[in-house]
Amino acid sequence: MVTIYDIAKIAGCSPTTVSKVFNDYSDVSPKTRAKILETAEQLGYLPNAHARSLTMKRSWTIGVLFNEPSGAGILHPYFAGVIEGFKKVSTSKGYDLMFVTKDIGGKKSGYVERCKIRGVDGVVVILPDYGDPYFQELLDSDIPCVLLDQESEQKSTICSDNIAGAMQAVEYLHRLGHRRIGHIGGGHSFAGEKRLQGYLRAMENLNLPVEPQYVIQGSYDYTMESGQAAMEELLLTDELPTAVFAAGDNLAVGAMMTLKKRGLRVPDDISLIGFDDIEMVKFLTPALTTVRQDTYALGSKAADMLIYTIEGGSGVQTAMLPVEIVIRESCRSL
Repeated sequence: MVTIYDIAKIAGCSPTTVSKVFNDYSDVSPKTRAKILETAEQLGYLPNAHARSLTMKRSWTIGVLFNEPSGAGILHPYFAGVIEGFKKVSTSKGYDLMFVTKDIGGKKSGYVERCKIRGVDGVVVILPDYGDPYFQELLDSDIPCVLLDQESEQKSTICSDNIAGAMQAVEYLHRLGHRRIGHIGGGHSFAGEKRLQGYLRAMENLNLPVEPQYVIQGSYDYTMESGQAAMEELLLTDELPTAVFAAGDNLAVGAMMTLKKRGLRVPDDISLIGFDDIEMVKFLTPALTTVRQDTYALGSKAADMLIYTIEGGSGVQTAMLPVEIVIRESCRSL
């Protein structure tokens, strides 16, 4: 097994200097650092994780607190993109990822307890149900956290600009000549509430009436089934909306399925716009116009924020990433 002593001998420096390089000390010249890293790579050196943990007083492990209730799990397009971006940055900076759950082997325990048992350095939290009492316990702890799609004064947060995205969707439909614009909401989730706010704000700014029967809530987990049910309810109104903005692409796909089942055509009879820009919607017939959020960038930025806190950064950080309209075939001009 190659050791730091072997590297020091070949690189022409002391073992202490080699150790400083591997532990990210700043008092090593760039030239010496480059020589040591090059030598280590040539020799195939792998740093001892246990020794590194003792030296840095870190486990070099980040917890991923993830709960996706629709059944798709890690395959869900939104969560898959976020976690892939988070993984890319975290592993590039030397951290391993570990999923955190409160239920292990049938025994229930809190998130804080699991994090302490596993010794994680910090946690990225992707939860639809922020009313979970175990989640509040995590907020009150001293464990570094970054929360996706949530507001908090205790921990750092990151989200897409949901309000602006919803406003863009309604304004786009208005430019196409639509005035009776319905909304299928994302339930009582953080993103769902923000997108509803954006819808209402845009309707007010455009002096368009908000008909209560045109605003139907889907489920907080954004399933296609709830999109189907919401559109069924919309179709019961005396005068149909000419366009519908759905708070998520899965909701929009479900709504499209119901319209086709009822003999209505998108966009000839009703225009439809979603939110997220998941991979499948560009392959639909018609391809779905939607508001794109960059899930990979959300995960990457979340990793940067969390590692900043783990490595001594102070203060609660907040970040909001921009979104954009992707125009396809599901909306028509009146």
